[in-house]
Amino acid sequence: MLPRHLRWTSQDGEPVRSDTRIRDLTREQLGVAYQPIVAAHSGKLFAYEVLARCKLPELASPLVLFQRAVEERACGRLGRTIREVALTGEVAVPLFLNVHPDELIERWLVRPDDPIGFSKEPVYLEITETAAFVHHDLCNSVLREVCARTRSRLVIDDFGSGHSNLTRLLDLEPAIVKLDLQLIRDIHTSTKKRAVVRSVTALCHELGAQVVAEGIETSAELQCLQDLGIDYAQGYLLARPANPPPPVLWQRGLSAALPASTDVGGERAPPRCAQRPASHVAK
Repeated sequence: MLPRHLRWTSQDGEPVRSDTRIRDLTREQLGVAYQPIVAAHSGKLFAYEVLARCKLPELASPLVLFQRAVEERACGRLGRTIREVALTGEVAVPLFLNVHPDELIERWLVRPDDPIGFSKEPVYLEITETAAFVHHDLCNSVLREVCARTRSRLVIDDFGSGHSNLTRLLDLEPAIVKLDLQLIRDIHTSTKKRAVVRSVTALCHELGAQVVAEGIETSAELQCLQDLGIDYAQGYLLARPANPPPPVLWQRGLSAALPASTDVGGERAPPRCAQRPASHVAK
């Protein structure tokens, strides 16, 4: 449950409650933004993550929008409308769509007329690590059913944000695991974070899943994650969410890129992510 202050929006300093029911929102009132997901070493566009947006000021915050949907038991209807907006566009690459756990309960995803079943490109359904753990049986039944009869695949989002049983989560056989941004932030300065990401990435690869690092904001983070073997990158460094889909700022991301390691005097130099920038040495 969101804190009370996040259940409301503010206008001219006064809390405002929308009278619009979530289930009555139209495609014209809802929108989406796209954020690129790119190959970590080449910068080639792989997919876009779709982020929900509402054009009504009082529901502009996605947190407020989905909290209201939970209160009204309208997550299924809201998710369906967002998919209609996202999948009727002309984006010719795979799309990542977030799935609220209440959508699994309401079973809108398994309807035969859902837009997912008519997408020309593969669709990746994102469920958070926490939701996948708490609602493991629902994920195992509903999402497997959807993936079995459509071109969609499962993504575990925010991986590493909780204390879940890794085996239980990976039993869901996700195609992709997205690392939680708290693992990504300043990873080049943290031995512990690098150890976790290195181990999780190796485990995912061994079990047939690819790894996305999201929330990348600096070149140092990107270069370190490249060294650790991630498959895909996402974050403000490469592009902010926008509509129409934004271009990838790859030159900015790799302008200072170096080989992962270099021979120095017959010895292997440490990877870039183990070399702290001068600004962190004194901390």
